[in-house]
Amino acid sequence: MKAVAGKKVRQVGLSRALSKLGYCSRSQAAQLIRAGRVCLNGAVRRDPETPVRLQQDRITVEGRPIEARNKIYLMMNKPRGVVTTASDEKGRETIYSVLEKSDIQMLWVAPIGRLDKASEGLLLLTNDSEWGARVAAPETHLQKTYHVQVAALTSENLLEKLMEGVRTEDGERLRALRASVVRTGKKNSWLEILLDEGKNRHIRRMLAALGIEVLRLVRVAVGPLQLGPLAKGAYRPLTPEEKQSLDRAVKARQGSGNKSANARKVPRLV
Repeated sequence: MKAVAGKKVRQVGLSRALSKLGYCSRSQAAQLIRAGRVCLNGAVRRDPETPVRLQQDRITVEGRPIEARNKIYLMMNKPRGVVTTASDEKGRETIYSVLEKSDIQMLWVAPIGRLDKASEGLLLLTNDSEWGARVAAPETHLQKTYHVQVAALTSENLLEKLMEGVRTEDGERLRALRASVVRTGKKNSWLEILLDEGKNRHIRRMLAALGIEVLRLVRVAVGPLQLGPLAKGAYRPLTPEEKQSLDRAVKARQGSGNKSANARKVPRLV
C-alpha cells in the first residue's frame, strides 16, 4: 500500500491488475506486456510487475482502455475428452471450445481447479480471480463429490481401505473422506467418493494402487453446489443463491481447515 493524502492506495503488479480487472489471466497479461501491447498512463510498459494504482492509473491494451468488467461465475458440465486449459500443445480440444460460439468468448474466464481429460462433470469458471483463488485454496478443504464407475464389484473392505488411505507406487498416501456404493451391476460398480483434499489424478491413482480400473469419473458436486440436470457440454451462470451458498461453505471450511492444519499436510486441490 502507498499513502496518498492520508489514504492508502492499493498497488499491484501490472499483469495482476489486468487479471483483477477481468481482462485476461496473469500469464496472458504478462505476454501482452512483454510484447509492448500494454500502456500505463500513456506509456508502454514491458515489465509485468510494474506497480499499478488500481483506483487511479489508466491501463490500455492496444489503445483500448481497460476497465473493471462485470464478474462472471459459471458452472460447466465438462465433457470427457476435453482438457482444462486455454490452449494445448498437443492440439487437443479444450474447455474453451465449449464457449467459443457464445458471448463468453468476449470475456476472459478461467477454470477453478482442473478435471483431467478423461474426467467429466462440474467445473467452475470465473473472471473474478480473487474469488477463484479462495474457492481453490488448499486450506479451505472444500469438499468435492465424485461418482466413479469401476471395473469391479465392491465390498466394505474396499470402501474402508479408501477411507483409511492407500499407498501409491511412489509412496504417496491418498485417501477419501467418505466412500460408498451407489449401485452395482454384474461386473461393474458405481462409487460415490468424497474428497476434502486432492492431488493430480487423486482418485484414479488411489484406485490403481488397489488394482481397480476406473471406467468413468464424474464430479457431481463442489461443496453445496450440485451439477444437477445440466447437460453434458453445457454451462450456465451461478444463481446469486448458489454463489452465496458456496461462499458460506468456503468460509466455514476455512475455519475447520485451520483447526486440522497441524494434523496433516494439506495437498493441492484437483
